[in-house]
Amino acid sequence: VQLQASGGGLVQAGDSLRLSCAPSGRTFSTYIMGWFRQAPGKEREFVAAISRSGGSTLYADSVKGRFTISRDNTKNTVYLQMNSLKPEDTAVYYCAADPTWRSRPSSGYSQYDYWGQGTLVTVSS
Repeated sequence: VQLQASGGGLVQAGDSLRLSCAPSGRTFSTYIMGWFRQAPGKEREFVAAISRSGGSTLYADSVKGRFTISRDNTKNTVYLQMNSLKPEDTAVYYCAADPTWRSRPSSGYSQYDYWGQGTLVTVSS
């Protein structure tokens, strides 16, 4: 599975961005999808995840209420809508796929088997 995140860029605090990730292959709907981010000098951290059907989502406390994860299984694409961006949201954002049959999405880094290259989001103050 190859993943490629897109949609990053340079924005000002308070602005919005929408990231997209379109994994290759025809089994997208069988993957739990997640977004992680890594800021300079920091470890990669969980941002959001969504179940296979899209009916269950999970968010890090730091983005809850500002970010929304969604997916369109007909387009094999997962999205991360980021509103009210803050300078501390600056990071490289990665999408990841968890192929394991779980009842709900997880924030655990090790549970995602496939990772994309990442897209840089820079939020200026």
